[in-house]
Amino acid sequence: MIEALDRTQPMLPMKPGQVERHSHDDQRNGTTSLFAALEVATGRVTNQATVRHRPEEFLDFLNLLVRTYPHRQIHVVLEDVSSHKTPEVQQWLRRHKRFHFHFTPTSASWMNQIETWFGIFTRQALRRGTFDSVKALVAMIEAFTRSWNEGASPFMWVKTADEILAEAVGKPRVTSESGH
Repeated sequence: MIEALDRTQPMLPMKPGQVERHSHDDQRNGTTSLFAALEVATGRVTNQATVRHRPEEFLDFLNLLVRTYPHRQIHVVLEDVSSHKTPEVQQWLRRHKRFHFHFTPTSASWMNQIETWFGIFTRQALRRGTFDSVKALVAMIEAFTRSWNEGASPFMWVKTADEILAEAVGKPRVTSESGH
């Protein structure tokens, strides 16, 4: 869920040697849910902003993917969220044999490359943005995605397949020189 937040006071102009200053309280102007899919071969993103995050909206997004990728096998990497596992979604999945769901292990959302895009989107578009309405927020999401897709390229993993698989199965990692 993404909040359409606006500042209660205008940002103060920067001065030499001084960081940007703004109030720390926000005015909440509604929310939207964002479903997104990353085409790993190109880095392009397909997304859909919705009022809610229920199975009905998830199915609408899956049907968007059906239209966007009409003849391909589709592998959808998902977090373990209840709206992804309802009887309606399972029935839809049985009818759409070219779609395959894969669920990330607990605490391993980093394995889903769309999460990398969400992080970039948050840093570049949301963090300093102000939105006086959900409509303005959704317009910004659409503009950001169009711009992203114009220059899209695939993400490159910085870990080897063995390192990624070790994370996935919960193999203990050494996090410090002391062996902790």
